[in-house]
Amino acid sequence: MTDISQPGPPSRVAAIARRIATEGATLVVTLLGLLLMTFLIGRVVPIDPVLSIVGERATAEQYDAVRLALGLDEPLWKQFAIYVGDALQGDLGQSIRTREPVLEEIARYFPATLELATLATLFGVLVGVPAGVLAATRPGTLADQVVRVVGLMGYSMPVFWLGLIGLLVFYGMLGWVGGPGRLDSAYQMLFEFEVTQYTGMILIDTALNGRWDMFANAFSHIVLPAGLLGYVSMAYISRMTRSFMMNELGQEYITTARVKGMPEWRVVWVHAMRNVLVPLITVIALSYAYLLEGSVLTETIFAWPGLGSYITNALFAADMPAVLGGTVVVGAVFVALNMLSDILYRVVDPRAR
Repeated sequence: MTDISQPGPPSRVAAIARRIATEGATLVVTLLGLLLMTFLIGRVVPIDPVLSIVGERATAEQYDAVRLALGLDEPLWKQFAIYVGDALQGDLGQSIRTREPVLEEIARYFPATLELATLATLFGVLVGVPAGVLAATRPGTLADQVVRVVGLMGYSMPVFWLGLIGLLVFYGMLGWVGGPGRLDSAYQMLFEFEVTQYTGMILIDTALNGRWDMFANAFSHIVLPAGLLGYVSMAYISRMTRSFMMNELGQEYITTARVKGMPEWRVVWVHAMRNVLVPLITVIALSYAYLLEGSVLTETIFAWPGLGSYITNALFAADMPAVLGGTVVVGAVFVALNMLSDILYRVVDPRAR
């Protein structure tokens, strides 16, 4: 006899609430771990933040006053608590070089990196995914060999070398693209004084303002660095797409679909691609995150005022608040992209729900 007093299965609302609570706790722990790592890095590096501020000729009284103002006389646990509290309020410290809030400086530099990385990732996805599928559906053919060789070249050749060669050929010799920087000098002044900046990304802002001459100039400057980074991204994405697709095309459900007479394009782009999308989302997210934080050499070669250049210049100047603030932002970007990947998993794969 069934005992009707036994509780039934948990409701869908309760399951969703538990999932949200679990993911929220994971997010909090991850961010706290990120803040802890950056805090410890700031304490173990052989750079005295007080000396960086007051200079080597400061008196002992001046040194002690700044040390007290920074809270460095407090125990480490209390310093970390203050650091976390300030970070939660959007206070990442003050730059030693410029005396400006680090978060405001990052907000000025990050749109340039976001614009560059987004275009590069779009190129990598739009070219890399079809190339990987083409290679997987024709293994051992000329098309497969070309995709693999092009991908291998993207892995093997240093980005800074590609950037220098690209500038020499396409800018210096052929004049097909703009030079270093985001705009020509004349347009840069016009952009700052005549264009309403909604996003900080020049292509979007100039388009919204109807300044198509400035848009064309900005595009001529970004096409080469974005193309080079996109090539590197495409090499990675095409290789992984090929691997994922070849694994799926060998499954029994693919053989069944072909035996039933289903068109090959539907077998590949609907049935196989549906399962390939799940791991491919992670690949694209990681590639995008890498471009957002790892394009330092490209930004340096092309004089691109992005986040990578900002962190590098701050490191050379021993500006640790700026370095640590940039590190926190980069880490937060990785966390956000991982969360976005988890959400997209559930959209494309019902089993993940």
